[in-house]
Amino acid sequence: MYEFLTGPMVWISFGIFFIGLIVRGVRYIRGLDWKLDRVTYGENISYGVRGAVRSILFWLFPYGTRSWRKNPWFTLWVFLMHFGILITPIFLLGHNILLKEKLGISLWTLPEAVADTMTVVVIVSVVFLILRRIALPEVRIITNWYDYVLLLIAVSPFLTGFLAYHRVADYYFWLMAHIISGHVLLIAVPLTKLSHFLLFFMTRAQLGMDYGIKRGGMKSKGMAW
Repeated sequence: MYEFLTGPMVWISFGIFFIGLIVRGVRYIRGLDWKLDRVTYGENISYGVRGAVRSILFWLFPYGTRSWRKNPWFTLWVFLMHFGILITPIFLLGHNILLKEKLGISLWTLPEAVADTMTVVVIVSVVFLILRRIALPEVRIITNWYDYVLLLIAVSPFLTGFLAYHRVADYYFWLMAHIISGHVLLIAVPLTKLSHFLLFFMTRAQLGMDYGIKRGGMKSKGMAW
């Protein structure tokens, strides 16, 4: 079982992950109405590129937008969670040992104490976001079981990995749970709302481009907002 999960299943999971995200991206692009305002867009494409980059960068950093600044604690935990989810698995020592064994390559690795701390931060961040959804009426009303399931899918590899690393109770059980939950997360990304892993950049670029082109186009015609 272990050999299958760390061998063929890895290729299956990553295959679904990458192919699924490509399909998601292509479907998003094909779904855009390219005929809308095509003259304006064609004449002011440079404003669009700048607008897209600006939109992504302002939303990519904590407190870069008014929305982030209006909810400082929410922003802090969201960024800590996403930072940990993205960085920890890539630069974890154990993952890079497997990468070296399977493909003969290895990346720079985090000190184990740092990786352990980041794992705890991810777990605490998800707990905070779950409690926030339960406690705040304006958030609770738009939350359903699906949102909680996605949060659990996201945090499960970190929780099980933490328990396995610290050898809590049955090490083999938590190790297998960690590997399986990692596969579930990879497969779920392109198939669920977790696809914002990619679509965040595409939607922010689209909105920024639209705003930049129209604002730039108006300014180029002697008009200002």
